[in-house]
Parts: sequence; structure tokens; C-alpha cells
Amino acid sequence: MAPSAIETTTITETEESLPKLVAPQAAPRKYDIVYVNLLTFGYAHLATLYGVYLACTTATWKTLMFHHTLFILAAVGVTAGAHRLWTHRAYKAKMPLQIILMLMNSLAFQNSAIYWIREHRMHHRYSDTDADAHNATRGFFYSHMGWLLVRKHPEVMRRGKFIDMSDIYANPVLTFQKKYAIPVFGTICFALPTLIPMYFFGETLNTAWNLTIMRYVFNLHITFLVNSAAHLWGNKPYDKNMLPAQNLPVSFIAFGEGFHNYHHAFPWDYKTAELGNNWLNFSTKFIDFFAWIGWAYDLKEVPLEVARARAERTGDGSNLWGFRDKTE
Repeated sequence: MAPSAIETTTITETEESLPKLVAPQAAPRKYDIVYVNLLTFGYAHLATLYGVYLACTTATWKTLMFHHTLFILAAVGVTAGAHRLWTHRAYKAKMPLQIILMLMNSLAFQNSAIYWIREHRMHHRYSDTDADAHNATRGFFYSHMGWLLVRKHPEVMRRGKFIDMSDIYANPVLTFQKKYAIPVFGTICFALPTLIPMYFFGETLNTAWNLTIMRYVFNLHITFLVNSAAHLWGNKPYDKNMLPAQNLPVSFIAFGEGFHNYHHAFPWDYKTAELGNNWLNFSTKFIDFFAWIGWAYDLKEVPLEVARARAERTGDGSNLWGFRDKTE
């Protein structure tokens, strides 16, 4: 019997049916600027410059210490929370620690943790190709922040549906943050950091607000540096065929996230760095503390012999700890 006029044939696209993307890869594309983001980032960076001026001229030392503390808390909310715990499941956390990390992550406001996790799982699955939102093959500025100023590449949208997020959508802490995103981010990232210095330290609204934006933008850029600088500059002791590299300055600034060649070789290691590099890895110390009190557990690590074998097989010959051999 002939099909009716309303019957159609549905072809389900699978990941296997799509062309394989091999890094580094960046096909020609048209950049569709998102002008709202351009204006928002423009304002935020002008406010940051003004905030630096106010920090040097009128802000009290108590306010500066307050924002420095928030800067650390926000950074670790991304590194130990969104990144190592929820994206890579490199360790497990009991509910009190998950709530703490969600609040710290909200202080950083890099969109919801659920959005961040999906983008980062995409980043590892399709690293440095057009399905990687901040494809470093397109250069420093694009991978640093330019990708946020234009619409997503069609390959990011196309392949995003293949990322398994079932564990994340089953997490009540993360779904709470996403459901109440506006009040949560508005209060934790912007309102309280502005009002507290005004009430307790005698700052004016002008000073308090611009220092809040300054701290927020600084937090953004330390994450951006992992996407950009740590994909472009450094040595590659574990896999010389990938863009991610060991970048010690980024590791220091980003609380241990710059051992990027190691991390992309072994993304499930809760340290994101080799044994012995914890002196540049505050985020690992944070997790270790909560493991000590029992709130973090099942910490995953790569055995030293496995890391050495990978380095010997695919590395660039620099030594295991990420430092160039001085005898070369």
C-alpha cells in the first residue's frame, strides 16, 4: 500500500555518520558577531580598568583583601567543582561539599555549571577542532575570548547532542543552580560582593561595584588562559601530537590547571597534574583537605608508571615534571 501524503521517513543522525574531525582542524567560517556579548564584555573591561584605578587610589585594604579572597573561592569553584568533580568525575563529593562548590562556582558566574560542563566535555571530545567551542587552532584571541563574541560554530551545535549529561541532570545541586540562575548568580556574584564592602568597609557604590566587576573579569581571564595560552605555548612531555601543553605560568595563575598536556592525556586524574607538581596546584590541596575530613572520596590518580610509559611512547622528550631538560 502506498504511504499517505503525511508519512515521512525519519533519518536519525548518529555521531558515527558524521565526518571525523582530526585536530588541529579549523575549516573556513563566517563569524556572526553577538553584539550583546560584545557590548557586555566591552563594558566589563572598561569597568575593570576603572576598578584597577580605584583599587590603587580609593579602595580600602579590607576591600582589596575581601575581593582577593573571593577571587580564590570563585577560581576553585571552577577548577575543583565544575572541572574536576562534575565534568571529569575525577573524585566524588558528599552533599555539603557539593553545595559549597556550587556556591563558589556561582561566585565565578561562567554561565551555569551545567552549561560549563557540557562545553568542557565537548572540548575534550573534540579538542581543537570546529566542534570545540574555543578551538585553539583559530589562534590566541579566538580561544581566549573571541569565541564568546560570535555565534557557536555549527559543528558545536551539531555534535553537542552526543554528549552524555545524564549524570549532571540527575544532580539536584546543579539543577537547582540552573533553575534559579538569575537570583543565584545575581546575588552571589554581583550583589553581595558589592553590598558587603559598602556596609562593612565604608566603600561608595561606585568603588564597590567597579571592584566587583574587576574581580569578576580577572576570574574570567584565568579560565580563558587555560583555553588559550595552555593550548598554544609550552612543552609536551606526554603527547607531542596534541596542542595542549604544560604551561607553568598558567598553572600558577589558574590554581593548578596549566599542566594541560598531562590533563588532556589523563583527564580523569583529580590533580590534573603529575605527582610532584602540587606546589603549583592549590585546587588539589583544596580537594585533599576535604578528602582528609571525609567530604571528598574516590580520588582518581594515574599510576606513575602509566604516566612514564605514555611519556616515553608519545612525549616530546622533556622530563616528566613539565620542565625542559637543561642538558638538552
